This record gives sequence, C-alpha cells and structure tokens, in this order.
Amino acid sequence: MKLSPLVKGLITAILMIVAYIIIFNLGTKANPNLQLLVFLIYALGISWTLIGYRQSASYTGKFSDSFNQGFRCFIIVTLIMAIFTGVFIKTHPELAEQEKIATIEYYKKQGNKTPEEIAIEGQNAKNNYLVGFVSLSIPRYLLIGVAVSAVLSLLLKRRN
Repeated sequence: MKLSPLVKGLITAILMIVAYIIIFNLGTKANPNLQLLVFLIYALGISWTLIGYRQSASYTGKFSDSFNQGFRCFIIVTLIMAIFTGVFIKTHPELAEQEKIATIEYYKKQGNKTPEEIAIEGQNAKNNYLVGFVSLSIPRYLLIGVAVSAVLSLLLKRRN
C-alpha cells in the first residue's frame, strides 16, 4: 500500500501530538530534552516520505521533485501542529496564567517599572500568549521542514 506524502504527514503529526501530550502529562518529571523527541518524530516523518519517494518508480532524481515530496509532508504537519497548538493552549488556560506570573516576576526583578505597568505587562502577556505561541511555532515547523527536506533531497540526489 503506497501512502502519499499528505498521509505520511498526517501520521507524523498524530505521532508528534501523542508525544507532546505524553511529555506535557509528565509535567515537571519530564526531562526538557524530551521536547526534542517531537522534532525527531517530525524529521523521521519527512525522511520516511523522501526515502519512500526515492524507492518509487516515479523518482526522477531531481532535487525539486524530491523537495516537493518533503514539502507536501511538512506543510500538512505544520498546519496540523498549528491547529493543535492553538486548541491545546485554549484548553489549558493555566499556561497563559503561568506566563502572566512569569512576566510579572521578570519585571519586578528588573525594577524599572511601576506596579501598574508591571500589572499591565502581565495581563498583556496572558492575553497575547495564544497568538504569540502559535505564531512562533509555525516558523519553527516550517524551517525544520525546509531544512530536513532540502538536506535529505540533496543527499538522495547525490546517491542517484
């Protein structure tokens, strides 16, 4: 059974979500390096797509064709992960509250703002947490997807 890059991207995103939820549920017991597991799954999903393409009859040996296969995988992963991140943060308002507290503590330590300004900064951090977090995660997924697709496409082209 041949899976398209979109289906492989969907499977990859589901595995990333499962890993992310497991890590989140481990809480403070989780090693911060476990977050790298999510990106390893991502890189393996793109690799799976490109290696599968390399072994198919439609493989042309062209960088652009290989990269296009990787793109089809990583773009669906990026879309799904952006949606998941938004929904996850929306269903866990305590994360935004923690960001507010951390921001208030940060500005208190700085000592260069009034208590009213610090309260405003804290509320702004809480109000903008969802948009900020999602808007930072999208470029991260895109950059990793481009890098893995480009490097692997070049490596597969060299072994042609």
